[in-house]
Amino acid sequence: MKMEALRSIHSLDLWSLCGRAFSFTRSQPALPEKLFFCRAKFGDSGVNGSSSLRVVPSTLLAAEKEEAKAVLTLFLKKQGLSKGVAARTINKSDLFIDHLVSRLHSVHKSRYLVGRELTTLEIRDALTPYLESLLEEYGNVLVDLVENFPNAPPPAKQKALAPVSPPVSTLDSMKLKAISRVSELDSSGDLRPQILYLIELGMDLEKIKLITRRFPAFSYYSLDGKIKPVVEFLLDLGIPKAQIPTILGKRPQLCGISLSENLIPTMTFLENLGVDKTQWAKIIQRFPAVLTYSRQKVKQTVDFLYEMGLSAESIGKVLTRCPNIISYSIEEKLRPTAEYFRSLGVDVSVLLQRCPQSLGCSIEANLKPVTEFFLERGFTVEEIGTMISRFGALYTFSLTENLIPKWEFFLTMDYDKSELVKFPQYFGYSLEERIKPRYARVKVHGVKLLLNQVLSLSGSNFENVLKKKIEKALSDGGHENGKLKKFGIGST
Repeated sequence: MKMEALRSIHSLDLWSLCGRAFSFTRSQPALPEKLFFCRAKFGDSGVNGSSSLRVVPSTLLAAEKEEAKAVLTLFLKKQGLSKGVAARTINKSDLFIDHLVSRLHSVHKSRYLVGRELTTLEIRDALTPYLESLLEEYGNVLVDLVENFPNAPPPAKQKALAPVSPPVSTLDSMKLKAISRVSELDSSGDLRPQILYLIELGMDLEKIKLITRRFPAFSYYSLDGKIKPVVEFLLDLGIPKAQIPTILGKRPQLCGISLSENLIPTMTFLENLGVDKTQWAKIIQRFPAVLTYSRQKVKQTVDFLYEMGLSAESIGKVLTRCPNIISYSIEEKLRPTAEYFRSLGVDVSVLLQRCPQSLGCSIEANLKPVTEFFLERGFTVEEIGTMISRFGALYTFSLTENLIPKWEFFLTMDYDKSELVKFPQYFGYSLEERIKPRYARVKVHGVKLLLNQVLSLSGSNFENVLKKKIEKALSDGGHENGKLKKFGIGST
């Protein structure tokens, strides 16, 4: 989608090739009775260097331009822009509107060749996913892209498909204007109502400025039309009021999304996939962006999970436990990570069910160093795969802060490293609060317990097992009665 978006932005479109000498309106087209012909080269035609002949009535082009404006206006308003700001943006975006019309011709070129017009719904269905892909790509500079289109170098000059930002001066100007709105006082000397409302929720003015600097559109959201309805909706889901500032700070776009047209339908869509609707408060607090992704993006993730062998029920549980998996790129993150785990002999479907967040780890920064760590300590690839399968969170731990210190302490314990293959959960327990104190209790009595008995049992069950082990050792003549009495065991 990124490649397509960038390619189409810089491709030579029908409108620009034919020149901009024509000016059309619905009521008085410049060439009411004529057709114009244009030969255009298509980057996605499949025939390099070929030309296609299009015959498009001028009145149809004018109508399509109006439809494209309507789609873009609705899209901008859904992102939180007021009606006035959206209208001003449209007035500055003639080149981008022409680009959208050109995209219609490119996507549906076969329809134009046979003289069939697109319906309003077909135009909307063609342009909305494209605008969503641009939003995901450009984020809070999308408005600048629309107003200043085109402003990026050709894709061939780029080494990576990174978002191309507008000039720094344009961005700075937009941000400064937005931040200024946050601090503006009315005739009574008060801040804007939406700012006062956010402060009442627990945000301070500097926090609001910080959010606005990162996402300028936030300062244009209306109180009654956008912010307040979303906040009340989140509160109704059971999210504590104290958590609202944190959620809005992480994902201010939430306030710009329509409840009836986006948020609620997206929640319903996810619930139909198996997401536990009683867990929405926890899900949103865990990952506020979950409701801001398009259903197309969500479906791509779901399709990947099906491909990995998960059932519909399991997918619902994965999305409930780890909603941020939706944010990962399928081809750049999830698939390569899944293949890496498979190379270690891991059943990826089982791993996803037990620890879906493990697929969010970086192969180079996280996974490979951990694998090398265990290989250097004598574990085989098969044993490492077994450990991951038994304890999926193993690769989510820090080498320096977790694995290395616990390994070094393990070397002081009377266990063979095969115990770690049987019980890799060892690395999931606190070294100071669980591992050392429990092992000290076992060591001082001179008895032997399995590693999982030392760590996985509750406090009372651990004491019971330890007591029985000591009593058995006593009956076998392995301990002096006096020593046992010292520790309150066998004193009756």
